[in-house]
Amino acid sequence: MENKPTVVMMGLGYIGLPTAALIASKGLNVTGVDISQHVVDTINEGKIHIVEPELDGLVHYVVKEGYLKAASKPVKANVYLIAVPTPFKDNHVPDLSYVESAVRNIIPTLQKGALVILESTSPVGTTQKVQELIFEERPDLKGEIFIAYCPERVLPGNVIYELEQNDRAIGGIDDESTEKAVWFYKHFVKGELHKTNSQTAEMCKLVENSSRDVQIAFANELSMICDKANINVWELIRLANKHPRVNILQPGTGVGGHCIAVDPWFIVSEFPEESKIIRSAREINNYKTEWAIEKVKNAALQFKMENGRDAIIACMGLAFKPNIDDLRESPALEVAEQLYTDKFKILFVEPNLNKHKKYILTQINEVEENADIIVFLVAHKEFKSLEFENEKLVIDFCGIGQL
Repeated sequence: MENKPTVVMMGLGYIGLPTAALIASKGLNVTGVDISQHVVDTINEGKIHIVEPELDGLVHYVVKEGYLKAASKPVKANVYLIAVPTPFKDNHVPDLSYVESAVRNIIPTLQKGALVILESTSPVGTTQKVQELIFEERPDLKGEIFIAYCPERVLPGNVIYELEQNDRAIGGIDDESTEKAVWFYKHFVKGELHKTNSQTAEMCKLVENSSRDVQIAFANELSMICDKANINVWELIRLANKHPRVNILQPGTGVGGHCIAVDPWFIVSEFPEESKIIRSAREINNYKTEWAIEKVKNAALQFKMENGRDAIIACMGLAFKPNIDDLRESPALEVAEQLYTDKFKILFVEPNLNKHKKYILTQINEVEENADIIVFLVAHKEFKSLEFENEKLVIDFCGIGQL
């Protein structure tokens, strides 16, 4: 393989586009492939279709310099990266149709010596299924190509930095594939590259997010217990964390985002008998969102009984975590939407969005005047200094002013 590999990136979403742009910034020629013509056209204009700090300038530069171009079909290359979505179906079984489709699309362009890397979060054994798919259609490539799995660990809002700096676990279907993948990632990753096999690398990604989910579930369960016991959960956690070996996380409205709220189900679906804590944590975190909805509804009904009119409820925050605009799998958005669907009067407040395709957004400075009940769903920095008159009922699910 030549010193500077040519690269195809299948999928130009929240992971694929930043990764493609970072690789291109190192002087490698990258073709980004996406099924959306709008995405392809936007990137070829040097613009981006997602919100991520520093990404717009980087994409503009690498497109202008000719290192990155977008297309709707893959081309021949040395390295193929697959970073397409892996959602789950209604019964929490992973949907691998996007991965399979991406693999089938690259099969005709594969040549001897090519390296295929799956980055999409996947159930254990998916990389081997990719191998089977390829060899089914191209038996001539058996023993002639390299296949590996390497998940990313990134934080929305800081993706470019973390793609470059974070350690990576890299697992090939054989030792040669692992070595070849490590060689490739050294072109753009400064973090340490840890060699393993594909199954361990797949499980590593799922376990990282499941571990976070379990820790958050403990905090969320504690918050519901404390509510019933009339104990301030924020003060309790602060005191408990004075113990040198205790580090309880902060409770919230639930768990959102496309990783922690999804990945544990990949383990549960494959290992239903064994994954008892992981399943329970998922159920607790989902239940916390339903519990929050009921708590707000009860407060609104109480208000109506006392005042003879419907309460106007300000839902403070719609993103899945503080200080970002990402609404994917957001428990805060779920609370606001459910209340709206159930015909409660809702003000949607999200300072990180200028507009929403479905709801009219209310500015923070309009809340005091218009709302009867203030519900803090996300601990955005803009909310921390807010003070409301005593007659406002404030329901706080994320510890605004407590932390």
